[in-house]
Amino acid sequence: MRRIIDITPPLRAGSAVFPGDARYEARQTFAMGPGCPVNVAAFSMSVHCGAHADAPLHYAAGAASIDQLDLADYIGPARVIDVRGTAPLVQPEALAGRLEGVPPRVLLRLTDGLDPDVWPTGFPALAPESVELLARAGVRLIGVDVPSVDPETSKDLPSHMAVFRHDMRILENLDLSQVTEGEFELIALPIPLEGLDAAPVRAVLRPLA
Repeated sequence: MRRIIDITPPLRAGSAVFPGDARYEARQTFAMGPGCPVNVAAFSMSVHCGAHADAPLHYAAGAASIDQLDLADYIGPARVIDVRGTAPLVQPEALAGRLEGVPPRVLLRLTDGLDPDVWPTGFPALAPESVELLARAGVRLIGVDVPSVDPETSKDLPSHMAVFRHDMRILENLDLSQVTEGEFELIALPIPLEGLDAAPVRAVLRPLA
């Protein structure tokens, strides 16, 4: 059996979210004891908390919600590319010569690993020209190990808009700290939250070799 590499950060009270967004909260609905045979918990959080898939609705009014997207984009061959040290924006030069025979999914390692409980102010992001380069190479899905493909201070979201123009998919907040460059099978299926702009994923990789 091929090894499974979990690239999903834990979700817990204190998990970092964009400043002002809804935090993760959990509560006990039922507790095992006299007259109750089970434990049952409830939770609430932003759909952008932890590892998640953005839907086009997140950055384009009237666009597709997360439950309307084809799951085929979120499962299959993927390439992990290490672009650490190219902050603040990953430019196309960082990807030059690294996209030959690239599969439809690319995961970009931008950091050494983030503390899931601390919002990473000033995290590295993608230049829209890099998104355009990936699209021309046939990439359908881009995954990153930071909260967004655009800088946190961006108001016009140029990389999200490039993704939208090419009808690509986005995974954000992955944990690639234990992953080396190479070819993998990605499985990162979003929950079908009807009408919403994103959804959590349990993202894993399996080496192809």
